[in-house]
Amino acid sequence: MSQVLEPSRPVTEEKTGQVGRAVKRLESQAKVTGRAEYIHNLEVPGMLHAKVVRSTVAHARIVRVDVSAAKAMPGVYEVVTGQDILRLIPDPYYGPAFHDQPILAIDKVRHVGEPVAVVLAADVHIADRATDLVEVEYEELEPVFHEVESAKTTTAIVHDVIRPAGTFADLKSLKPREKTNVAMEYHLRNGDMEAAFQKADHVFEHTFRSQQVNHLPLEPIVTVARVTDTGNLLIETASQSPSFVRIEVARLMGWPENKVRVRTAFLGGGFGAKLYIKLEALVAALALIVQRPVRLSLTMEEQFYTITRHAATVTIRTGVTNDGKIVARDCKTWWNGGAYADIGPRVTQKSGFTAAGPYDIEAVSLDSYAVYTNLPPAGALRGFGIPQLVWAYESQADIIARALGMDPLEFRRKNLLRNGRPHATGTIMTDVGTHEVLEELARKMNWDADFDHGSGTIRRGRGIAIGIKAAVSPTTSVAFVNLYSDGSCGLYCGTVDMGQGSDTAMAQIVADVLGLHAEDVRVIHPDTDVTPYDMATLGSRSTFHMGNAVRLAAEDARRQALELCAAQTGHPPETLTVKAGGVQTPDGSFYTYGELLANRFGMQAGNILGVGSYFPSYKKPDPQTGMSEQITPFWMVGGTGVELEVDTETGKVNITRLVTVGDCGKAINPGIVKRQLSGAAFMQMGFTLFEGMVFDEGQVVNASFADYKIPGFWDLPETSEVSIVEVPHTNGPFGAKGTGETGSLSLSPAVANAVEDAIGVRIYETPLTPERILRALKEKQGIVWEEE
Repeated sequence: MSQVLEPSRPVTEEKTGQVGRAVKRLESQAKVTGRAEYIHNLEVPGMLHAKVVRSTVAHARIVRVDVSAAKAMPGVYEVVTGQDILRLIPDPYYGPAFHDQPILAIDKVRHVGEPVAVVLAADVHIADRATDLVEVEYEELEPVFHEVESAKTTTAIVHDVIRPAGTFADLKSLKPREKTNVAMEYHLRNGDMEAAFQKADHVFEHTFRSQQVNHLPLEPIVTVARVTDTGNLLIETASQSPSFVRIEVARLMGWPENKVRVRTAFLGGGFGAKLYIKLEALVAALALIVQRPVRLSLTMEEQFYTITRHAATVTIRTGVTNDGKIVARDCKTWWNGGAYADIGPRVTQKSGFTAAGPYDIEAVSLDSYAVYTNLPPAGALRGFGIPQLVWAYESQADIIARALGMDPLEFRRKNLLRNGRPHATGTIMTDVGTHEVLEELARKMNWDADFDHGSGTIRRGRGIAIGIKAAVSPTTSVAFVNLYSDGSCGLYCGTVDMGQGSDTAMAQIVADVLGLHAEDVRVIHPDTDVTPYDMATLGSRSTFHMGNAVRLAAEDARRQALELCAAQTGHPPETLTVKAGGVQTPDGSFYTYGELLANRFGMQAGNILGVGSYFPSYKKPDPQTGMSEQITPFWMVGGTGVELEVDTETGKVNITRLVTVGDCGKAINPGIVKRQLSGAAFMQMGFTLFEGMVFDEGQVVNASFADYKIPGFWDLPETSEVSIVEVPHTNGPFGAKGTGETGSLSLSPAVANAVEDAIGVRIYETPLTPERILRALKEKQGIVWEEE
């Protein structure tokens, strides 16, 4: 059942140095010919389609659910409610941070769109029509939607009881604030804040806000589940975290892990939307209840109600000396987590501790709050909360520089955090390219040259920004490398290829270690019955974590091959080298891996199985100070430069030139790294200029591509340039770090800084819509623009 990628050609020549080679994507041919596998296309005999009845109110007690009319509709096989789930699973609550989310609503709904019941039918259209026949009576409760208001309320409490999940080591000691909507809070205290602010000649305080947006992978969130002939569960799902899905579904069922098999294929995009449990627990429960295969695929509208990115409010207060040195920073962040926490507490802590930015500051105070509201749940989305923070501290960096009469680039140079200095968390910065990224950005932007700001109604501006992100830790990855009996090679790993090119990059690592071509390595896609554990494909962790596990597995296989050759030839292992699919001895003799195995077993037989596990060092933050000597295994640094035009009559922004710079440590595949950087930048461009979920009492009023605009080709900059900066990481595989999010980190403030450079107004909330810019222009002119 496992998906494999066939090698495109045999080994025919000696080849070394696969790392750093711009190998074409291994799956290219399968994708352009339509043969690549996606779970969305999966059909199973006897399969029932599921359609979900969703809450129409934001916060209410469920008084009554009447499914009789829907059950009576011809063609309907079954209608399932929360009470039916309870009979199968007595404690049907799940989540990576808290067990707060029911498989179907029980007693209460907490956001518009929450699943209340499910209709099952062989015909998906019948199931869909029957959902209209399910009657749900609600007793409405006071809702709360804004994160700051929700943190203060004592009357609109979303959850009466919250239970930490305890699955992940860094989330085991979560302590929600009782009888409030604060699910988790993180505090960092470093230095004497009062003394530092007294040294400051100027104190700046601003509040910035980012809006709620959606991931919108073009392949919908989809799951198919069935009961096997042995009574186990087979779950085939478009998931970024198959290992976690198996653990969580097994826990819900009270089963051992080996009774749950989770398989995935290529993903048509993920961006964090397909992490942890989304549909899997519900579809698995449905399959067990009806004892037939069940498929649930969300519509685009339903995806808006399933997972989103956190809206965030950031208040940042900064003390600065006359010569532009930042001496104190106090930052408070409220994250709008929606009705269920998902991975929001980890966003709150892992992103929260970077809120002071990539700057060397004497005293820092950070407060970060994960807050429940009655909006759809928020979780990880490309950047993991960092773009919301960079939006604040890099917008303010330009405000401060302008107020002091300093060049924005020089202000950043003066305060930049460099290798050897402690981060606000206390972790000493090593192998971080802050200086290199900023200088490359300055070079690409030709920053010292004169710039034409335009005239008339079209004004031009330029801006820069730089952001920093910590990799998630602690996490674990395991990989197997299998040299089959003929010497060909397979790689078994749990990293999910969702368009980022991980199959190709991992194959290059194996090939480099074993003296193969990357195209000769078969990559077996995640299947928990076949591939070993991996925490998940998220947060730009795979190249570093899984890349290290893959490298270790390949090195283990190479060691065994060398020892096998040494035993057969009498040459010491340290005198042998691998190349061109085999081992060469000092006397010039050459043995393919297949020949070594054949010599060992007397025929074509056996395997050389290399195993690699990677678990980076990590020290949990001190509960009093929030500090840690080892807060992350590596840092990502990204810089953005923007040149743009603003039409002062319409408020429309046109980005004419976009420069994206990212530190990747070492580019395993330079072509893939460049596309990751540019793709992340374009995605963030949409969040910056026009994307935003619009709510009316918790109801999303623009939940479709007709009303929710994402970037199209006509929105892309006339010129887009990408620069790779390589600052090799000591612990990275071949020095590599992750880069999947780096291009997204700093685009928003770079655009806002360029807008101010063009027209002299500052925007404090994304997106930078024409209306918002026109309103700021009118306010600058002293004109009051009344709300409609």
